[in-house]
Amino acid sequence: MEKADFATDTRYAVTLRGPEGRLQPAQLYVHQLFDAATIARRLDGPDSGLLVKIPYEDVIRIVRTYPVPEQDRFMLPQAMLQAKLWEDRTSMATYASAPGRGK
Repeated sequence: MEKADFATDTRYAVTLRGPEGRLQPAQLYVHQLFDAATIARRLDGPDSGLLVKIPYEDVIRIVRTYPVPEQDRFMLPQAMLQAKLWEDRTSMATYASAPGRGK
């Protein structure tokens, strides 16, 4: 896959190549697009809620695309999505803390 195949604030059901080379299904919410990778939130499995940097070549196939209405989008500070922050990291744990969100 390549950058043009993805859009920000969109959910995707994809087939990913895992660390051991095995193919696995994944549900993603794309936050940011870089030249070589995307920053996405995992929406499934034990990594649910984790922000991960996924190289485009690790996405084998896009199975389904779900546009997200504006009122249902995940919000993150823009500073967390800068390329400089993601140079030497592959994942980041985040949590919501806002009065209007129940915390």
